[in-house]
Amino acid sequence: MKQVVQNYKSGELTVLDVPVPGCKPGGVLVRSAFSLISTGTELMKVSEAGMSMLGKARSRPDQVAKVMQSVATNGLPATYSKVMGKLDSYTPLGYSLCGVVEQVGSGIDDVKVGDLVACAGNEHALHAELNWVPKNLYSRVPDGLEARHAAFGTVGSIAMQGVRQGEPQLGEVALVIGLGLIGQLVVQLLAASGVRVVGVDPDPARCELAERLGAEACGDPESAAVEAAVAELTGGHGVDQVYLAAGGASNQPVELAARLARDRGRVVDIGKCRLDLPWNAYYEKELDVRFSRSYGPGRYDPAYELEGRDYPIGYVRWTERRNLACFLDLLSRGSVDVEPLISHIADFDDAVETYRRLKDGDLKAVAVLFRYPGGDAGEAVAPAVAVPTVKRTGGATSTQARAAGKPVRLAFVGAGNYATSMLLPHLAGREGVELSTVVTTTALSAANAQRKFGFTEATTDLDAVLDDRSIDAVFVVTRHSSHAELTQRALLAGKAVFVEKPLALTEDELAGVLAAVEKSGNDRLQVGFNRRFAPLLQEARQRFGARTGPASLRYLVNAGRLQHGSWYLQQGTEGSRFAGEGGHFIDTASWLLGADPVSVYAVATAGADDLQVVLRYPDGSTATISYVTTGAPGFPKETLDLVADGKVLRLDDFVRASVHGGKRWVSSRLPKARDKGQNAELAAFVKAVRTGGPMPVPLESLVATTAATLAVPAGLAAGVPVTLAGAR
Repeated sequence: MKQVVQNYKSGELTVLDVPVPGCKPGGVLVRSAFSLISTGTELMKVSEAGMSMLGKARSRPDQVAKVMQSVATNGLPATYSKVMGKLDSYTPLGYSLCGVVEQVGSGIDDVKVGDLVACAGNEHALHAELNWVPKNLYSRVPDGLEARHAAFGTVGSIAMQGVRQGEPQLGEVALVIGLGLIGQLVVQLLAASGVRVVGVDPDPARCELAERLGAEACGDPESAAVEAAVAELTGGHGVDQVYLAAGGASNQPVELAARLARDRGRVVDIGKCRLDLPWNAYYEKELDVRFSRSYGPGRYDPAYELEGRDYPIGYVRWTERRNLACFLDLLSRGSVDVEPLISHIADFDDAVETYRRLKDGDLKAVAVLFRYPGGDAGEAVAPAVAVPTVKRTGGATSTQARAAGKPVRLAFVGAGNYATSMLLPHLAGREGVELSTVVTTTALSAANAQRKFGFTEATTDLDAVLDDRSIDAVFVVTRHSSHAELTQRALLAGKAVFVEKPLALTEDELAGVLAAVEKSGNDRLQVGFNRRFAPLLQEARQRFGARTGPASLRYLVNAGRLQHGSWYLQQGTEGSRFAGEGGHFIDTASWLLGADPVSVYAVATAGADDLQVVLRYPDGSTATISYVTTGAPGFPKETLDLVADGKVLRLDDFVRASVHGGKRWVSSRLPKARDKGQNAELAAFVKAVRTGGPMPVPLESLVATTAATLAVPAGLAAGVPVTLAGAR
């Protein structure tokens, strides 16, 4: 197997072929999936190894003292030989990883082969393909937690033990000095504990990251803003705890801690920084200085770590292993987020180059992971929704042009509220259109539609309509669950089809529609995505003009609550509310951006009442659709902003629109009725049927929008972006 090692004498760092460790009793053999580079501790070792012998001695005065003691006891020649022999040996690197149990030693009954475990220890969780790990230094990874996140377990335990030493209380204020990997985790753990946090680091990027992850304010140690933030949060008393998570030779951290801590505050040293305590400052405030020993109780105790002897929970609540399990639990529940800390993931074979880049400063990183061959076995597979390819027999089809004076004959399947209020009023009496037949499941609703809109016939017999060769186009305006099936039947019957959204509720239904297109050669299909046809939005898009760079689009849909008893609430059969309506907004965004999305990320509030859907497009553009049901009823339903190339397009509920850029355009201030494009959409569809020309929207676009809509529930379930596989 391969392992990262270093020669401390020469500074050589390499990936070495070494024997596979045996699986001893009391532990498990683990095949690594991901291991974490400690950009603090490990890089310090790597840097020291590259120093001269004098430099090494200056950096480790504790080891020099041991050498001098050995000289006094054993003499110079024996000590020199011993020291050179130790320096001129390969030593391992690494102490935090996640992997899959490959073999279980005797005496182990809490995990089995194939389990995913997080492992700790600078002798047992090494940067190596295989490690033997004793019982108290591993913990099973909770279901659903990804391997690359679980690889943070050991470093998270170090941060957690430091926080425990500070004994934080709800409502207290803490100062974290040093916002590297450990400091960022300390910030999150404190915030999760109800503590308000101020961070200190000279790197502005790390300060910004800590604020995103829960800190109230962050700044440079020399900045007056840090002292001002502490004064504001504590009423001038000073912070309750200070966590020293910095390294280096500067004494500034301990001096800053004394200045900003309150009387009898607690100072916890987690990192390895200089500790020349200013006696007067610490004495006058009677500051309580504490040390945090690595991962927790049990560390450096061979009986605990190697022999597996646990400490009774009644006497030691949080041991090394319990801290590890607790941190993994916090990760799995989302209380701590390590994904923003991952700066780089390198293949294990590139380990030497990765360390070089870190040492030379070419790679600026908070956390770096090694990914091992087969490491993705422990990872959750990113979900994907297929965007099926449209296959036509003989290419795109067209209908024959109507003879002069011959009307386009339409049939309606369904005559519910939307059909009778938003579609039929625009078709009844339209020149060149004949409302031939209305089909409903109940005789009375068909008769009402016939009487009101002038259909020639009313029936409950769908087959008769599909068999009628004189009917040119069929409108499918039924409940969502029947759209795909009815569309397939109409396409196979050779009809042009206008189907209200959604086209399909599942990937299988979408595939079935496209199978009907391929089988029949009939691609004459339009889905009722009407917003792109709205005259006001059309004009605003024209005024906005072409764009050259990526765009950001925000679409707020204030959908409101549904009335009790609405069939839209029957999600088991009719799909979610967004499944029924969301295609409108995705189609509008894609039309404005001139492309189809390639991925979808969705999050929701509890109960999925309010959705945030983020679409990513091939050129880097993004569209965010906020579909909310908890807003004020009096607020406009739909507002949209498109930003690109120094220009902004604004649409206010299809009543007002404006474009801001080189020239400013604002639509008429005179109040108008909202025109969401149904009339123009129907006119375009009827024209396509009459002339035999192409459908108003390419079928590929309709399929892409439907697939993106289907990706939303998949993304909600997985909690990660969904790839639209096969997107154009």
